[in-house]
Amino acid sequence: MLAPPLPPAPPTASIAALYLRPAERSLVEGIRLYEEASFGRAEAALRQSLSQGLADPRDQAVAYKYIAFIACAFDRIAECESSFESAFAADPNFALGEKEVGHPLWGPVYRRVAAAQPK
Repeated sequence: MLAPPLPPAPPTASIAALYLRPAERSLVEGIRLYEEASFGRAEAALRQSLSQGLADPRDQAVAYKYIAFIACAFDRIAECESSFESAFAADPNFALGEKEVGHPLWGPVYRRVAAAQPK
């Protein structure tokens, strides 16, 4: 007997539509500022994205990831750790990329937090 067909996937919003949402726009802006090494402004935009209510838990985890990177880079290790914990709380499947895990500043903190996550 064949299984019933799966329901269609829900429609996804286009990037342009997502950019109209204040929280998602702040996330994109925060990442852009981070990549430009404007860390104070990046952190403010990333925190704003979270306070504005990012809809997707994966986006929340990304915002916390960049906040963790900034905190670690400025030797705010406890804040870095708590930001990684928040990323896992938002998205239990959160994981850094291979190059990110190997970073000397936040890699060890991430590995410690990841090891403490429930399996």
